[in-house]
Amino acid sequence: MQYRRFGRTELQMPVFSCGGMRYQFKWQDVPPEDVPSDNQSNLEATIRRAIALGITHIETARGYGSSEMQLGQILPTLPRDKTIVQTKVEPTADPKVFLETFEKSLAYLNLDHVDLLGIHGLNNQALYDNTFKSGGCLEIAQQLRAEGKVRFIGFSTHGPTDTIVKAIATDAFDYVNLHWYYIFQNNWPAILEAQKHDMGVFIISPSNKGGLLYEPPQKLVDLCAPFSPMVFNDLFCLSHPEIHTLSIGAACPSDFDEHLKVLDLLEQSDEILPAIVARLEAAAIATLGEDWVKTWRQGLPSSDDTPGNINIPSILWLWNLANAYDMDSYAKMRYNLLGNGGHWFAGKQAIDVDTLNFQDCLAQSPHADKIPTLLKSAHDRFSGEVVKRLSQQD
Repeated sequence: MQYRRFGRTELQMPVFSCGGMRYQFKWQDVPPEDVPSDNQSNLEATIRRAIALGITHIETARGYGSSEMQLGQILPTLPRDKTIVQTKVEPTADPKVFLETFEKSLAYLNLDHVDLLGIHGLNNQALYDNTFKSGGCLEIAQQLRAEGKVRFIGFSTHGPTDTIVKAIATDAFDYVNLHWYYIFQNNWPAILEAQKHDMGVFIISPSNKGGLLYEPPQKLVDLCAPFSPMVFNDLFCLSHPEIHTLSIGAACPSDFDEHLKVLDLLEQSDEILPAIVARLEAAAIATLGEDWVKTWRQGLPSSDDTPGNINIPSILWLWNLANAYDMDSYAKMRYNLLGNGGHWFAGKQAIDVDTLNFQDCLAQSPHADKIPTLLKSAHDRFSGEVVKRLSQQD
């Protein structure tokens, strides 16, 4: 395993973290006796494999159902001074609820403190206000740190880049969990802002939200050869020293295996990556056209400023991925979250496009004339069964 200084925390963070949202029994709290023995055994085997590999960072959240409770059955058996435990709690309007929720997390984890506490889902202005208002959730987190129950405070986010940058610029946090990987590089300004503040940077779900890379389309496999898309994406992320760790949402002990191939390649990233990136860029241009690839983002409105709250930037992004790289499965999964993902994936699908007037909201786009047609085509291609966030599932 390789390690990187996790910003001003000074923690030696493994370049891979063990994310805790895929091996648990349920997305709801359940009594320990209701957890099947084979499920608990698999979770514990996954954690022990992670530790054996040097993956000392174990990350979970109160919103991950039975994850914390099940982890609490193994964490006390591990060397506490050699593990980095992180949990996350959503910022509530009532800070007392935030405190009570954290105390429940700590009890489930069966620990006297966590190394990292994240404000979970700092995604919009309302959640930002819950965090930063006088007596709000950030002050509660700081109180917990003063009491020794928390060592460092950070936040996780699926929000827009400007909201992330604004939160980082307060200098209130020691680290950030955010999305950034090859197919989604929007948050690079936030990563640079985090570097200015000497914050740790943790990349959320680079293999799942980063493209369903456990089951990539053949075109993407061919473009990334001789490496798998997962290995390419890991290497692409870790080739940037501003990034410290990538989350592996392991569901079983073998889920670490493909990622481990990256470790021997890190020193060769400058030799490996340019040819693959060039192929990926060429494939996008060949399919979509150079002008579109270079300018499609210009002048696009947010969903709040669009008739029907349609998330135009995300839909066009998914359209691009499906056409350039045959990533239809990923596009359908993400598209059908729109309207169901709440503040975690804001905005709605391109429904009834023919009845809406986009003239004003697209006035700054060089592609205003063709975007409504593309939105309609994307809806016809991607719409299907409603997709729920994992935490909404049974």
